[in-house]
Amino acid sequence: MYAIDSKPSYSLNAEQDREVSHIFERMITEAKSDYYLKYDLIRSYLTEILHFAIKLEPAVLLYHHSNANSRITSIFNELLDRQFPIELPASRFKLRSARDFAEVLAIHVNHLNRAVKETTGKTTTYHIAERLIAEAKYLLKHTQLNVSEIGYYLGFDEPAHFYNFFKKRTKMSPSNYRRSLG
Repeated sequence: MYAIDSKPSYSLNAEQDREVSHIFERMITEAKSDYYLKYDLIRSYLTEILHFAIKLEPAVLLYHHSNANSRITSIFNELLDRQFPIELPASRFKLRSARDFAEVLAIHVNHLNRAVKETTGKTTTYHIAERLIAEAKYLLKHTQLNVSEIGYYLGFDEPAHFYNFFKKRTKMSPSNYRRSLG
């Protein structure tokens, strides 16, 4: 559903519309309740909607790849996406480099880099960095974790490395980014 060239929206027939509407109604009911785990339940309902949308696309079409490079890139993207969101504090971003991904895929790092570059026009390192920045921005916006903790969860052993990585790609420090959100 979130892959390159995927559908941005889905048309629903009347029955599908009723089913999805029912899930949204349950979400609204929970949002108004005083159940202390209501947000966990709402997240589950949202996951149910996402899976409903994914099931609308036949699996044959989802996994059709025109060539080996496309297949490798798709698997690389899936492995990258599986590492997020960071479920604090239990997990940490582990596959940080093209070499790490190549080892999991049991292919040479040069083969992975070439496949990703030919398929997307961007390097493997670029994709990893963009995903890290997106997650860092999310954590800065939606959590109270300090910058060092966010850096650690994203696989940076030293806070200065995370700070430099973030500033190089966004042109502002993580703290300034958080302050700019208001």
